[in-house]
Amino acid sequence: MLDALSYSQEIEHTKMYLLLQLLVIVLAFISQEHEAIAAYVPPYTSIVVPVNKHIDAAKPLYSVQIMTSYVNMQFLHANFLIDIDAPFIWHDCIVQWNIYPGSCPSNTLCTSPVSCEEYQCTQVRTSYSYKNPSCAPETNTSTLPGWGFCTCPVNVVNPMTGSCDQALLNYDVFTVNTSDGRNAFDGFYGSYPNAACAPSSSLASFPANVVGLMAFSSSPYALPAYLFEPLKKTLALCFPSKPSSPGVLFVGTGPYYLLPQSNVDVRSYLSYTPLLKHQDSFGYFISVNSIVIKKRSINVPANTTTKLGTMDPYTTLRTDIYNGVVGRFSKVTKRIPRAKPIAPFGLCFSTSTTGLKVPDIDFILPDGKKWTVSTSNSIKQITNEVACLAFVDGGATSEHAIVIGTFQFEDNFLEFDLENSTLGFSSSLLLKQTSCANFNFTLTNSPKI
Repeated sequence: MLDALSYSQEIEHTKMYLLLQLLVIVLAFISQEHEAIAAYVPPYTSIVVPVNKHIDAAKPLYSVQIMTSYVNMQFLHANFLIDIDAPFIWHDCIVQWNIYPGSCPSNTLCTSPVSCEEYQCTQVRTSYSYKNPSCAPETNTSTLPGWGFCTCPVNVVNPMTGSCDQALLNYDVFTVNTSDGRNAFDGFYGSYPNAACAPSSSLASFPANVVGLMAFSSSPYALPAYLFEPLKKTLALCFPSKPSSPGVLFVGTGPYYLLPQSNVDVRSYLSYTPLLKHQDSFGYFISVNSIVIKKRSINVPANTTTKLGTMDPYTTLRTDIYNGVVGRFSKVTKRIPRAKPIAPFGLCFSTSTTGLKVPDIDFILPDGKKWTVSTSNSIKQITNEVACLAFVDGGATSEHAIVIGTFQFEDNFLEFDLENSTLGFSSSLLLKQTSCANFNFTLTNSPKI
């Protein structure tokens, strides 16, 4: 009996030993897998999308082209307005609780609904909604046929008209190409944000072929918040000056390259200044200490705010600052023949006999940094005979003392580092013999690891 018992115990010990060995092997394998995942370096450093300029609306606007759905073995593309202030994404689509092949109406984008009982609904409504007094309160009374749960209406505001509509919060899918900063790859990166489906009427006065609004603000419901490792929360914008050639938008760590300087990282052209927070806004702000024109400084009162705006076509200055800028600019250009002002501009020139050559306008930032606005970004050609100083009087009580608009963005490279709260800016790339329209969008094979 003892021998039999000893033999049985030896068998159990052997089993336990083998089990421990197996466990050690499994743990070692898992550890190696984790190390391999940690050591994995993807072949891309950013995502990249084209930026289009639209001139068929009341003011010039800019959109990104993004893939929205996969139909008949290919992705469909759609244009979304770029808004660096909006709290969340919204576009023309419908929510449908049971999506299956053939269930979505033709020429319609269908997405899945968010229930009014889910935390995203409460968060968007209470903390990340559009703040507009014209918006009606949201209610939980609507449902979808056969779903059994209430939907989540949220308010959206048309940036063109200021009108408010209600949209339904959803689970969305957007797809973009990856890049190493020099090439656009045929590899795809998927993003899965909570967006909102708005009625087609919400897009009144939008440019043709633009189906919605893409939020690139600092909000947790803007697109950058849904892009994960290895992508860094850095947004790089480069707006084109012509509708015929697209500019470029990156999200990622860089580098960034523009032809013909294929070996020059655009970041080498950048100066940096802190990004500031502003109460009740997810937009981007910087500090401007003064504005200098031909060695003469125009005072900018302390504690004023300077906003960066992608829905503002021209830089807007509060009246006290505007008068100082226009007065000084008028004085240093007194030899250039004047033309009758064309709204919304207050200072215009005749270009029928002479070409314009005007001084730079320098925005002086903290630590002595200088954002230079050269002729291509300060003078807007209105007709063959008239060009105007592209700065607008915002009124004596404007909320922000300065709003830098998109005409001043064109062919300037802007890098918003959302993790470190800094803005990198290049001033005009034309002075570097390149432009925002010079990124190579020809798709190449994604490198293999």
